Amino acid sequence: MALDGTTIYAIVHQLKTKLIGGRIYKIYQPETDELVFVIKNRIDNENTTSRVVMSASASIPLVYISNAQKENPDTAPNFCMLLRKHIGNGRIIDIFQPEFERIIVFEVEHLDEMGDLCRKKLYVELMGKYSNIIFTDDKDMIIDSIKHVSYQISSVREVLPGRKYVYPPAQDKYNPLTLIENESGRDVFINHIFTKPMSTAKAVYTSVSGISPVLANEIAYRAGVDGQQATASLTMSEREKIYDEFEKLIGALKKGEFSHCIAYEGYTPIEYAVVGLSVYGRFPEDDAELPNKEFCGLKPFATISEVIEEYYKSRDTVSRMKQRSTDLRKIVANAIERTAKKLDLQLKQLKDTDKRDKYRVYGELIAAYGYGVAPGDTELKCVDFYSGEEVSIPLDPELPAMETGKKYFDKYNKLKRTYEALSEQTVSSKEELDYLRSVANSLDIAGSEQDLQQIKSELIESGYIRGRISGTRAKKQVKSKPLHYISSDGYDMYVGKNNFQNEELTFKLATGQDMWFHAKQMPGSHVIVKTNGEELPDRTYEEAARLAAYYSTGKDAPKVDIDYTAKKNIKKPPKSKPGYVIYHTNYSMSIEPDIHGIREVE
Repeated sequence: MALDGTTIYAIVHQLKTKLIGGRIYKIYQPETDELVFVIKNRIDNENTTSRVVMSASASIPLVYISNAQKENPDTAPNFCMLLRKHIGNGRIIDIFQPEFERIIVFEVEHLDEMGDLCRKKLYVELMGKYSNIIFTDDKDMIIDSIKHVSYQISSVREVLPGRKYVYPPAQDKYNPLTLIENESGRDVFINHIFTKPMSTAKAVYTSVSGISPVLANEIAYRAGVDGQQATASLTMSEREKIYDEFEKLIGALKKGEFSHCIAYEGYTPIEYAVVGLSVYGRFPEDDAELPNKEFCGLKPFATISEVIEEYYKSRDTVSRMKQRSTDLRKIVANAIERTAKKLDLQLKQLKDTDKRDKYRVYGELIAAYGYGVAPGDTELKCVDFYSGEEVSIPLDPELPAMETGKKYFDKYNKLKRTYEALSEQTVSSKEELDYLRSVANSLDIAGSEQDLQQIKSELIESGYIRGRISGTRAKKQVKSKPLHYISSDGYDMYVGKNNFQNEELTFKLATGQDMWFHAKQMPGSHVIVKTNGEELPDRTYEEAARLAAYYSTGKDAPKVDIDYTAKKNIKKPPKSKPGYVIYHTNYSMSIEPDIHGIREVE
């Protein structure tokens, strides 16, 4: 579900409560399209510090209050420096949402270079690929924006320094707040909106600003009407009921009565809203830990920021990591494609050498029976002294039989040499392909810039990227660490996020009696469980296996086979690729790649 007007309304309500009167203490720009404001305020005689995240990402635009700290670039971008210059230490005097649109406006009061009191505005537009953060003066002249939009990009509205700020083009929709306040609102809703030739829910969300399809279906559901029902088939009573539910919902929002929730199916978040989505079920009656595998319904949250952070936390990380790793993914994908084609060709050529022994036998039979061949014969029929069956051997009528036999021996020797060479090459190509797929898996696991930097260093070292790394300098720059989990029984479990970390875990961190886990015959992370010299409980074995399954290429499979053994049984062949190990003594289990309930150490 995208951010609709009701969600923005709830965000503005929370921001007003927390930030009005507060001072902008720090401004960061951790991403090219994201800002973080640290705002200090005093509420109810208590000092508070709030961290506001504003993202103009084309895929996931967001504004919410977060406690999490993000890594910032060593040098602040120009837009960040400009905001620090103008509104650093400024006081937030107003936050509002114009016309129930997906726009949040921050009005900031500050002192200019002459010590005079000035006002500036920050427009945060949360509109998908058109999202932007625009900084203006008190007369709405654009000072700068996080994304510049020229006439070549958009002929409708330019967003450039020196231009007048204008709102995005209106969509000719009704403002729900004024709709329920006006005496004519009921008539407009019942006799105009429902005249559109479409489904009931679509008529609502295409006519009323800030209402998403999910919310329109919820309103219809509360009124006892199918949201997919055509407007032409609605009775006057049904239209009245839909408006009544719409009025109740918007009226509750105006009073600040929110029911922040996420709808879950098992562990999967399906939708979220600032009102109870009864179409997806009910809130739980007890305080059971949610979500869980058997749960289908609504999980309540105290604030909309908690909802947004919970719903988007993994999506946003995955989206940004994919953007940052585009170049590395392209290099690895091209290498995988090239190596796979090479392996297919080698396997095809290897299969062609299967007939080499036939040529050897032909040569031996000609040497044994060739004395009976007359000049000009085109074949030799004789008994194969290996199988005892009669065979027919093609002959070249232009050559003596013994010369033909020599040619068969030459073919045999050539195919034999090809077989011996390809037998080694296919093994090497298979190992290289497995290695590259393990790097691709590492890119999927990567969660920070340091993780990507470590993978890049690995690819440089392996020769897939041209470059040179100074060992001492690289080690200082790369601070990426393996994932750390605690089992339900209190044992430390470590997961390597790339091949360098896998080797470090297996051959440096782990001792002989520690347990080692890995997905069977597929790329994946090494998982090490520190046993502390004790026998591990079955539950810890299962949790470690679940981690190994989840951090492998089989994470989307119903079950994954996992090999596990003591670390002392793991060996690394000489000159092998990073992360490659062998073992001959192990146990196996099949388990679901589900890590919910396993506590991660931050």
